Amino acid sequence: MSLQRKITWTCLILLAIGIKVISFFPGVVEKYYSKGIYPILARGQRMLFGWVPFSVGDILYGAAVVLLFYRLIRLIRQLVRGQAERGWWLQLLRRTAFVLLWVYVLFNGLWGLNYSRLGIADEFALKVRPYSKADLIDLTVIVAAELNALHDSAKARRSGLAHVALLRAGAVAAYDSLARPGWFVAYRSPSVKPSLFSYPGLYIGFAGYYNPFTGEAQVNTRDPLVSLPFTTCHEMGHQLGYAVEDEADFVGFMAARNSPDPAFQYSLYLDLYRFAIKELYIQDPALAVLLGGKLAPGVREDLQEIQRFNRQHENPIESRIWNIYGLYPQANRQPEGIVTYSELTAYMIAYGKQMGWDGLRPR
Repeated sequence: MSLQRKITWTCLILLAIGIKVISFFPGVVEKYYSKGIYPILARGQRMLFGWVPFSVGDILYGAAVVLLFYRLIRLIRQLVRGQAERGWWLQLLRRTAFVLLWVYVLFNGLWGLNYSRLGIADEFALKVRPYSKADLIDLTVIVAAELNALHDSAKARRSGLAHVALLRAGAVAAYDSLARPGWFVAYRSPSVKPSLFSYPGLYIGFAGYYNPFTGEAQVNTRDPLVSLPFTTCHEMGHQLGYAVEDEADFVGFMAARNSPDPAFQYSLYLDLYRFAIKELYIQDPALAVLLGGKLAPGVREDLQEIQRFNRQHENPIESRIWNIYGLYPQANRQPEGIVTYSELTAYMIAYGKQMGWDGLRPR
């Protein structure tokens, strides 16, 4: 091994150890990384790649898959030819470890350390606790009322969401209306793009995702238009350094609720209603059906459209992929795994009880 290679190995190992040690100190991560280094890195990424009309990150992911497939074919050929001697296996192991070290350091250095920050609950002094059935009913009633009030004006603006530029501009305006000293880092240099994998994403179940290596927020533009505004705000929450899913949901809620566009507000409340009514139905099916019957016909049509859309793309592979993907949040201090994708309800109830239920209404 050359001297340069040894130095690279040493640096990577030290960086990996340093990242792991720092992750045990959320206060340090919050002050020096999430509110110090990360905003500079994130904006630099968005400035570097945001102007490109397509997703650079998706190209990199695609290239990585092709390269991995090529390496796998090459490995199988070498095994068949009997070239897998002891030295060959050691070299393969060393190369694999080297790549994984690079991925670990880049992922956490560019974004992943945000999993270890103090987060939203600390910033708002929220007491996120198990909630009662009465809390869930209060939340559902408020959200249903907002849906009924917003439906007509939101539907009138919905068609424009098919244009990514307008969708992105609307989400940026939502965050601009929210920004205030001492909390959010102002969202500058937008980098929100349609996913190049939107079609397969329909069958995998991804509405959007954040690429920590390029700082791009990808949105599956093949999803129903009514869902796109909140998905976009959610992914932009990741860009602002809120890595945990329920925290990105909460940040997306705060932005969409403050949006001057009723289509963004409606998209948020529709998503929140789906979470809340699902949990209420588990506890009290009759009451859930009763409350659902009080929705305006147009709101019920939107919910039915989402249900039809989801059924059309159901497949046995999706559940297995999500089970595997659930290991990812578990590896990043989300012990509930994929369940954290539906914990927005707990945050909303905690916020409503602390700020008053009217605090959940549009500003």
